[in-house]
Amino acid sequence: MIQKGKRRTTRVLVTKIGLDGHDRGSRIVATYLRDAGMEVIYTAPWQTIAAVVKLALEEDVDVIGVSSLATDHLLLPRLVAALREAGLAHVRVVVGGIVPPGEERALLAAGVSRVFHPGSSRDEIVIGVAALADEARGDALAEERA
Repeated sequence: MIQKGKRRTTRVLVTKIGLDGHDRGSRIVATYLRDAGMEVIYTAPWQTIAAVVKLALEEDVDVIGVSSLATDHLLLPRLVAALREAGLAHVRVVVGGIVPPGEERALLAAGVSRVFHPGSSRDEIVIGVAALADEARGDALAEERA
């Protein structure tokens, strides 16, 4: 729990779910976020949804960033549902990589907060993740008070 008047460092889990092993982009984004002052928990590729949810709970993250270059973004609705089931509905999920427009709409409708496409700038990513982390912390506090 955050003490009154103290702001906790943003905590972001950067991961790859499924069989996509292309991790160069996720390593670059993790560096962007770290250099912006965020605490980044980085996993190796090939994570399961259950492992990501467990780590999100253990590490008390605000945002989960998933990198996808080989259609593994299609697993994200299951991740969002698993987070809700684990009592982590406040955690925001973002995806970066190649996501076709029709699939992007479906991801957003399923609860994914944001899609960062190839060419997204460092500032766009950092500012977007920071804003989502603020929302997540606000929702977590509201849930605590309820």
